Amino acid sequence: MAKKILVGILFFASLGFAKHSFSQQTYSKLNNGVELRLSSAKITLRLEVVNDDIIHVIKSPDGKFQNASLMVSISKGPKQFSVTEAKGELNLKTAKLWAVVSLTDGKIAFRDLSGKAYTVAANSPEEFKRTSNGGEVSWKLKQSFTTTPDEAFYGLGQHQDGLMNYKGYQVTLLQYNTDVAVPFLVSNKNYGILWDNYSITKVGDTRDYQPISALKLISKNGDEGWLTATYSSLSDSTKIFAQRPESDIDYSFLKDQRKFPDSVKLAQSRVNYEGDIESGYDGTHKFHIKYSGYVKVWIAGKLVVDKWRQAWNPGSQIFDVNLQKGKRQPIRIEWIPDGSEAYLAINWLSPQTAAEQGEFAFASEAGDAIDYYFVAGKNADEIIHGYRELTGKATMLPGWAFGFWQSRERYKTQDEIISTIREFRKRQIPIDNIVLDWSYWKQDQWGSQEFDESRFPDPVGMIKSVHDDYHAHFMISVWPKFYPGIPNYDFMNKNGWLYKRNIADGRRDWIAQGYHNTFYDAYNPGARKAMWDLMNKNLYSKGIDAWWMDASEPDIHSNLDVEARKSIFTPTYLGSSTKYFNAFALENAHGIYEGQRQTNPNSRVFTLTRSAYGGLQRYAAATWSGDIASRWEDFKAQIPAGINFSLSGIPYWTMDIGGFSVERRYEKPSEKDLDEWRELNARWYQFGAFVPLFRQHGQYPYREIYNIAPDNHPAYKSMLFYNKLRYRLMPYIYSLAGKVYQDDYTMMRGLVMDFGEDAAVKNIADQYMFGPSLLINPVTDYHAASRKVYLPKGSNWYDLYTGKVNAGGTTITADAPYERMPVYVKEGSIIPFGPAVQYTGEKPADPITIYVYTGKNASFDLYEDEGINYNYEKGKYSVIPLRYNDASKQLVIGDRKGSFDGMLQSRKFRIVWIGKTSGSSLDIDQQKAQTVTYQGKFINVKSDQ
Repeated sequence: MAKKILVGILFFASLGFAKHSFSQQTYSKLNNGVELRLSSAKITLRLEVVNDDIIHVIKSPDGKFQNASLMVSISKGPKQFSVTEAKGELNLKTAKLWAVVSLTDGKIAFRDLSGKAYTVAANSPEEFKRTSNGGEVSWKLKQSFTTTPDEAFYGLGQHQDGLMNYKGYQVTLLQYNTDVAVPFLVSNKNYGILWDNYSITKVGDTRDYQPISALKLISKNGDEGWLTATYSSLSDSTKIFAQRPESDIDYSFLKDQRKFPDSVKLAQSRVNYEGDIESGYDGTHKFHIKYSGYVKVWIAGKLVVDKWRQAWNPGSQIFDVNLQKGKRQPIRIEWIPDGSEAYLAINWLSPQTAAEQGEFAFASEAGDAIDYYFVAGKNADEIIHGYRELTGKATMLPGWAFGFWQSRERYKTQDEIISTIREFRKRQIPIDNIVLDWSYWKQDQWGSQEFDESRFPDPVGMIKSVHDDYHAHFMISVWPKFYPGIPNYDFMNKNGWLYKRNIADGRRDWIAQGYHNTFYDAYNPGARKAMWDLMNKNLYSKGIDAWWMDASEPDIHSNLDVEARKSIFTPTYLGSSTKYFNAFALENAHGIYEGQRQTNPNSRVFTLTRSAYGGLQRYAAATWSGDIASRWEDFKAQIPAGINFSLSGIPYWTMDIGGFSVERRYEKPSEKDLDEWRELNARWYQFGAFVPLFRQHGQYPYREIYNIAPDNHPAYKSMLFYNKLRYRLMPYIYSLAGKVYQDDYTMMRGLVMDFGEDAAVKNIADQYMFGPSLLINPVTDYHAASRKVYLPKGSNWYDLYTGKVNAGGTTITADAPYERMPVYVKEGSIIPFGPAVQYTGEKPADPITIYVYTGKNASFDLYEDEGINYNYEKGKYSVIPLRYNDASKQLVIGDRKGSFDGMLQSRKFRIVWIGKTSGSSLDIDQQKAQTVTYQGKFINVKSDQ
């Protein structure tokens, strides 16, 4: 057939599936896109238009496409777009986006309508490799994209390596206690990619890490081929237990424990690795270390690692070292295992070639097809809006969830719960939620979902007292875990809803003598319903307010290697665990959300889960950063972890303020260690007051403010100050939550979101915006009394505490006394402060004090609803628009839009004007203000400054 040139054809669903043939290709017009068969590669390529900003790409070697997505919930239907063909290229255009497909090899260039390139989806010989997992045939997949030198990548979930910009690095999407995989990437070039796959996936530089033995190793005595490993007594370094050559330092998992010398008791030892390394490459080498205990690494005399992590939950770090080809550099590793289990592994990647620097990729272990969504936008907010169009809106959390939560590992009795919440109220420390962690059941009854009556004799009365006497809420920990021999296990097992391998393998957990156990199959809709029914019968019916879903990776048995982890939750209802490895937490939250909404449609669901995946936000779930350590470096790593998680499109993130796992030196501290403990917690608490969810948790020492320090101590005073400030900011914070639902907003904002044109912010990992106005700058160094703060271009910045104005585009040394963290307010901001309260529902937010930071026009929408139910989905909420015009020095309080039951019809607003000369104070009630009465109608307030 002669080749047809199609110019400017606009088609809709009515055009059906007309085919157009080329010399070697055929494409079909679909009602929402096009499908091509690339004969030379024997590949079927489909491009589906989701909307003007989003194109769905599926590439299949066998013409099979994924039937249903766990992440993507958008419905498909006819779309408006155009298709033209010329010069061996197929051009698909929407009103905003242009995809150019090479008819020779299927490469796809994504552009805006002006022709400016976003990226090119390139080809790779590793695109499809046949694989089989438990008899399930699928493909190993790889899709490469081009990148530019000034590009930066964000998102991809939550990781603990301290990186903000992932350009040039490898990010492994593999659910782990402190790592959360979300396969959504955001580029500073104003596009995002949602990779619709559930298997373990490498993103960015997808080369395999090499063992350290791939470098030339020289022992401390000059022998080539190994480093010298010396195992000595922890208490007496002259007492040598063993000394031997080691070429690969890889004690990554439980199975590797047998590789240590038989004569060595690790808990009583220290290990030193000494020698030299030499590379065959010039340039920046990326090293990845996995560790437990204390570890320090020196290369070329420079300390590049200084870490500690609890023995049962190893951490990791990526560090860069510049090496010259053929030049030896000394290396020394000092390791104190600090436990009977010990984990240490060091691997590396060689410098990237120029070609490798020009691409990034997604490489997945298993899938039916290459399947991704290209999302364009003018900025990161629009890209995240596209992500939520695909995967679902973030629901409104209950209003109380934005107040303070107190938790510990763990409250062991009913009296400890009540006495703790009583002490908060007695001391007038605001609080909204107290949390009961694991093991409230009888020791041998995990999975019963029932309280041990010897320690919790009246759980219904306890929860009622928390509600009625102390005006707080009650969250409880529920694991997807069951012990054999209990009725719930027998019921789930009878229906085929449990993973059986962990039982068959005879593994025991860490409780007392250890118990056999396994998890339920959250991928099975019947099992999800049964799990909710058990929770409803034994817990929700007693008055529980919210759920803490722990170990949702799933972490059936910690520190197993990846293949063993897969083996103990295969098969899933949907297929092999290799194919569905990362999505357990999503389906677990899915069952709870649907179950509770059906049981009680009038109460907002709220779940906190240790893991996440794309789409989690539609199930009323938030994520925390797992069992991190109580160390300054772990504290610092939480900042980019939380920012990147938020840039992954899931808005509600939190962490254990103060860290979860504690070094022994803090359990019975010296005076010096106690001082450090208190300062660490005070500084961490300052940061925690400005993340979406404000939550304190951890192992002993106890984490209540009054257990950390006495009330006359600077740590106590600082924590109380920021707790109260959080509550004063509740109108601001809850309005941001409203914006999350209404406008797909993001509360915890990397600086690239609001200042993307400022190249200086691209890699900033220790500052962020909390909402549109507050620049948050945590202090993460012990004994620091100041810190460097970059103030982004385009605005002046007010010191929150003093009102002093600083110019944007500058780096300043900000004061950071013990009790205060530097916080700056963007010029042209409106911040509403509510009255002082002890809990969010204590009284209506009246009066509201509105701080107007002058110098530029400003706007803010004050959002309110009933706070506890789903009436907001029916339009029952109100928005009061606040608009400041700097030229006229007037604040307009506009007509209220909408209403809800219990809404204040008349209220007071106190207006505080902050200018370059007027100063500021957070003594809110004493600040000079203009007071107006607002009854839902337009008010124009002229500045009296």
